[in-house]
Parts: sequence; C-alpha cells; structure tokens
Amino acid sequence: MTSTGHSVNLIVVRDERPPPFSEYAGPGWQARAPYTASPVSQSAATSVERAYAHCELLLRENDKDRFLADLFIPASHRRHIHALHAFSFEIARIREFVSEPMPGELRHQWWRDALEGNAWGGVGANPVAAALTDTIDRFGLSRFALVALIDARGFDLYDSPMPDLSSLEAYCKNTSSVLFALAGEILAQAVQAPGAPADAPPDDAAEDRSASRLAIAAQHSGLAYAFTGLIRAFALHAARGQVYIPSDVLRRHGSSSEEALAGHATPPLLASLAEWRREARRHLANAISAVANLSEGLMPAFLPLALVPPYLKESENRERDLFRTPIELPQWRRQWALWRGLPQSASAK
Repeated sequence: MTSTGHSVNLIVVRDERPPPFSEYAGPGWQARAPYTASPVSQSAATSVERAYAHCELLLRENDKDRFLADLFIPASHRRHIHALHAFSFEIARIREFVSEPMPGELRHQWWRDALEGNAWGGVGANPVAAALTDTIDRFGLSRFALVALIDARGFDLYDSPMPDLSSLEAYCKNTSSVLFALAGEILAQAVQAPGAPADAPPDDAAEDRSASRLAIAAQHSGLAYAFTGLIRAFALHAARGQVYIPSDVLRRHGSSSEEALAGHATPPLLASLAEWRREARRHLANAISAVANLSEGLMPAFLPLALVPPYLKESENRERDLFRTPIELPQWRRQWALWRGLPQSASAK
C-alpha cells in the first residue's frame, strides 16, 4: 500500500448503523484538529455556505464511504467535492421514494432543468442544487456530463435486467467515472506546475496530455468502484426485483436474471458473480496504473479506490447469505483502508 504522505489524526466515528441503500450506488488528510461536520443549523455567512454545509451533512449521514474519503481532499476544495457527491446521492436515491417510474422521471427532469437554469422555483430552495451550480460556475464543469448522469440513472427507475456488459460499463461510466473525472478537474485547478509563474500562458499540449491521463484514470476508477458497489448491493437489488449482473455474463455461466431473483445461490449464479468480481479487479488494476501517472495533487480524488479490495474480498465470503445480507465492513476497517491510501495492486487487501 502506498502512503498518503501526511501526518493524520485518525478519527474513528462510532456509528455502525447499516447504511441506506443509496450508499451502495455505489470513489489526503492533512494534519489538522479532529474533524467536526458543520451542522446546517450553524450560523453561516451566506445561503451558499449553508448549502455546502447541507451537502456535507447529507454525505456524513447517508454516504459514509464518500464522506470519509473526502476528508483527504484539501480543505479549500473539499466542499465542492461534497457538492458533486451529494448531487450523485440525491439522484441515486430517487428510486427509493417513488412507487412507479413516472414520479422519478419528473424528479429527474427537475434536476435537468436545474442544471440548465430552468428549474421551477429556481435552485435556491434546494441546497444541493445551489451548491452544485455554484461549484459548476466556479470551476467551469461540464453540465452535459451531469445531465448524462441523470439520464443514466433513469435505468434505476425500472426493473429491466442489465442487457450486457457493455451496457453496464456505459451506465457506470456515466454515473461513477464522471464523479472521479470532475473531482479530478476541481483538484487540477489547484495544482500549478512547479516553478511556473502564476501568469504564465497555458501549455496546451501539456494540458491535453494531463486531461487524457485524467480521463483514463477516471474511467477505470469509476468502473471498479461502481462494479464493487453494485456487487455489494446485490441483495438489496434482488429484494426489489432488479438485476444489474449483465445478462450476457449470466448466460455465459448457464444462469439468468430470473435465477438471480429466485433467492437461491446456485453454482451458475455464483460463477457469474465471480466473473463480475474479476472485471472489477481488472478495472481496479488499470485504474491504479493510470492514477500513478497523475500529479500528486490529484491523488485524493481517487482515494475511494482504497475501499474496493476489502469490499471485493468480503464479497467472496461464502458464509454470507447472498440474498439477505448486503456486503458491509466495520467502519474502522473502512477508515483504516482510506488512511493507508491507494493499493499498489488490485489484489491488495
């Protein structure tokens, strides 16, 4: 394992409540005083600051993995990463609050309109939307990429099986890889070339190379992280009639989406899950290699990858009931994995 290179205060948060479903939809600490979240009720100078505080609290209470990993983001940019992750969480959990697709589609459309500046009532009444649009404007982030995330999440509103591995990869690129890419873009703007004066003209060729390396790292990171999150959530998906294991993978092992919902861990189904894990580890290996080519200042954006190996390892536990027990780790193990930093290989524990 690589070291983060920082002296840290390791804070063990003693909150072992099972995470909500949305945490699975399912991405360094600098020496500082013990971290305390900023409650929304705390006095804030502006409505935008209150919006960012809301995003922080939303992640702390609902997406603990992202929240803990974001502690490694430099404080000057952390709240902007919070806004991205809080937006992703809000879109991912829409399925939980609707009984049929149409209300979910309407909610998705509100978010599309919000990103385009046409939301009914404006974005000010929604703190996540307010913080997100402020972050987009500050860093020139792609609204198109975020609209694509919403479009991809439309799959979640229905019970159709995932048709094939290519479709799953497209889904994960738009819902997960994009978050790594945009977080990297935010941190990249904080990284200045060594020795370059602040007013130096941009080196277009160097910027293109850096953008290409970031895109490759983000793509594989998002696939590894999302595959792992979906494997973890297999029991929760099956309970509500959803199958994210690609149908072509299931057929290759003599299984089917119907068998994946039948409640029995058959050998063909287990073989299909094993292939899915191999795909996750393949993307993790590619991600680790790609991240190694990035500047050190971008590394915190990819720290959630540190959680992939232990989660995949836990998913191989044959004593766990595949259909009744979502894959989880004690929080101290997650914090320890993040503190140790990115793995050196896909097989690192």
